[in-house]
Amino acid sequence: MKLKKICMYEGTVRLLTGLAIRGANNELSIGGADSEVIKNPVTGEPYIPGSSLKGKMRSQLERRDGAKNKRGELEISKPCGCGRCTICRLFGAHMNPGAASAPTRIIVRDCVLTDEARGIIDAMPIESGSYLEVKAENLIKRDSGTAESPRFMERVPAGLSFGTQIILQVFEGDNEDEFKSYIEDGLRLVELSYLGGSGSRGYGQVKFEGSWKDVEV
Repeated sequence: MKLKKICMYEGTVRLLTGLAIRGANNELSIGGADSEVIKNPVTGEPYIPGSSLKGKMRSQLERRDGAKNKRGELEISKPCGCGRCTICRLFGAHMNPGAASAPTRIIVRDCVLTDEARGIIDAMPIESGSYLEVKAENLIKRDSGTAESPRFMERVPAGLSFGTQIILQVFEGDNEDEFKSYIEDGLRLVELSYLGGSGSRGYGQVKFEGSWKDVEV
């Protein structure tokens, strides 16, 4: 199969509400958050892993179109592995390495803070030592209506933005417009849902802004 061209979707993802994509907490510091966001270990800046965005796009598209296993039967608990649909051609057929849909067409890069976001951060009068917010949450006791079991969740605050880059590899015989439409649909479905954790509690509402361009091969 011959590579015909490469297209790139480039733009930003803007946070409309606080974002919480969890990292691995190695230690619990006194007075610290119970759950921290993922950060670049070198710079300490939060980022959105490409795997998180890609997985959310795929799961939302599969909820819309339905996912199937290798035998073509409906599958509600796993990614699509039929190896024939547009989702499998874009994202890869789950647990089906010999699928006719191979190779995977889409590459989703990690999203890092934009220069605009860094300017906002630099202008902040930071007194706590961090521009990240720590949101307090509680469990409400049903019998008394009082709060208990407080927990403190770190979030990237609303208003910041991250650079987004999605690579689409177009091979001979592929329908480029169909693939682009599916990727844009996936981003729109993420906007209508949420990114990261705790979306049912208001976290992770985002807005994508971007455009396509061709890249020389």
